Amino acid sequence: MNDQATVLIVDDEKHTRDGLRLSLEDDFDCYVASNAAEAMEYLNHDRIDVMLTDLRLGEDDGMKLLDTALALPKPPVCIMMTAYGSVDTAVEAMRRGAYHFVTKPLNLDEVEILIKRALRSRTLEHENVALKQQVERKFSIEGILGQAEVMKPIIDTIQQVAPSRATVLIEGESGTGKELVARAIHNLSGRPKANIVSVHCAALSPQILESELFGHEKGAFTGAQERRIGRFEQANGGTLFLDEIGEIDASTQVKLLRALGEQTIERVGSSKPISIDVRVIAATNRDLAKMVEAGTFREDLYWRLRVVTIQLPPLRVRKSDISVLADHFLKELAKANGKTYKPLGEDALPAMMNYDWPGNIRELRSAIEHGVVMSNSNRVMLKHLPSYLLNPNGLGIGLRAPSLIAAKDAAASPAGESTDPAIKPKSDLDITEAEHQLILTALQRSGNNRTVAAEMLGMSRRTLQRKLKDLNMVRTHRRRGATPPQMPVS
Repeated sequence: MNDQATVLIVDDEKHTRDGLRLSLEDDFDCYVASNAAEAMEYLNHDRIDVMLTDLRLGEDDGMKLLDTALALPKPPVCIMMTAYGSVDTAVEAMRRGAYHFVTKPLNLDEVEILIKRALRSRTLEHENVALKQQVERKFSIEGILGQAEVMKPIIDTIQQVAPSRATVLIEGESGTGKELVARAIHNLSGRPKANIVSVHCAALSPQILESELFGHEKGAFTGAQERRIGRFEQANGGTLFLDEIGEIDASTQVKLLRALGEQTIERVGSSKPISIDVRVIAATNRDLAKMVEAGTFREDLYWRLRVVTIQLPPLRVRKSDISVLADHFLKELAKANGKTYKPLGEDALPAMMNYDWPGNIRELRSAIEHGVVMSNSNRVMLKHLPSYLLNPNGLGIGLRAPSLIAAKDAAASPAGESTDPAIKPKSDLDITEAEHQLILTALQRSGNNRTVAAEMLGMSRRTLQRKLKDLNMVRTHRRRGATPPQMPVS
């Protein structure tokens, strides 16, 4: 099999075709065509890497051939030739997608160099596309976007646990995407065609929740005028997602424990067991371990639920993903609101990076929709976003100090286990002194790597640099050496 790159030479002048073929055939597998029809025969049936075509092909138009070739599923790199060279013609050819433009009489050595350069450029482009697809497959599954370091273990855990039958407990603040993760696990499991049924436990009273989960028989209680199939039965063969599992009462906890352990349920008002085949995924924004200690959540149910735990980080700990998430929401919400997609303006992203996002991804989505609806220019500028983003410290839901809260979450393990002791300021320090201490501690834990420290603190490296200067710390670090001073962590 010939591994040489293939070059198609298209020219209505025989001596030009033959001259180029003789000059190039030592390094390339050359084909020649005298018109557009012959050229298309090669393009449709052979692998052509580079097409070198004349602008004028007798009655044919080289520009039309260029357009047709570039519209193919696997287009060649196209280089235009002409004896009628002009800047306008060159610009038009390049605008349509030509790699380069050469004028006759040709310098054969320059043509050969140009073809080799074009092939190298195409190879790099293909490698970049392949790498991007590989990254997207690994770090963006089932609509979960983001490439922050804290998300990689989460993606790995989702992929690992999905094919199993293990119960999964997803922990994280409100708005971090717990239901999205649950759906990703379901869709990557061996039962994606079966139902995934969701129940928001906090939205229902204990009696109604019990009926929703297990169903009831006619006459089981006042108002039960007919038999009702519960969510467990609806999810049979699939997945049941129990959101805000920490809100269920003691009686329902007992029944849920039995359902998980025995894979059987009983409808309210019945003693007949019903076999089920349901994979349960639960989610909570509460600390279930503390609830167990307090006696408000059953310990045996806790361990039954958390066979595998996924800890979702808040958005303030994965700020490097804000631009990716924002662009995704801009496209999605522009379409949903009948608007044209508009990118973020140059002043919007810095403000979004400096904000703390107490509502996490849900709040980001809401802010982006506000911008999509309010934008009256060709970009979504800061002035189009909610007014609280105008304050660099972020005053959205409550008054919060971004760096302090980000540092608190910095040591969080993104998947599997509970967080390590958080970086916390001493309670008797004011905000400036506390921020000073937090930055020093982050630098210490990162080995004085400012990029890693910035990620831990939930800010950009540029913001960290600015804060170091503001706190007059750069000179102090240089005087004391590369390792930051040891700071107590309470």
